[in-house]
Amino acid sequence: MARAVSSQPTEVELQILRILWESGGSTAREVHNGLTEIKGTTYSTTVKMLSVMLEKGLVKRDETVTPQVYRAAMSQKVTQKRMLGDLIEKVYNGSAMSLVLQALSSGKASADELAEVRRIVDELEGKKP
Repeated sequence: MARAVSSQPTEVELQILRILWESGGSTAREVHNGLTEIKGTTYSTTVKMLSVMLEKGLVKRDETVTPQVYRAAMSQKVTQKRMLGDLIEKVYNGSAMSLVLQALSSGKASADELAEVRRIVDELEGKKP
């Protein structure tokens, strides 16, 4: 039985989306050049990836210009929110708190990041710094 196509971007698709978010829109050749710096790939593979991403609704293609220009279908922030929501549901049983506690207990947060977390918690509790 065939596996259902996920609307979530794969790792390579995320790399392509990062190129598109940074550029605001790129031709297939420009995406390929950016992708080659990160991951060795052929031009035909890049074109195929863009085609798959178009089918998944991850990118849009402007066919009114030549060469055609690809743009991310959603902003980086919206994509991050959707992926995070999916991660929280699948891995943390719907508990955002479990995710936050796991992330903070990993010990990888800098002092500045911890200060920002404290500021956000204070703000959520109605305290003003």
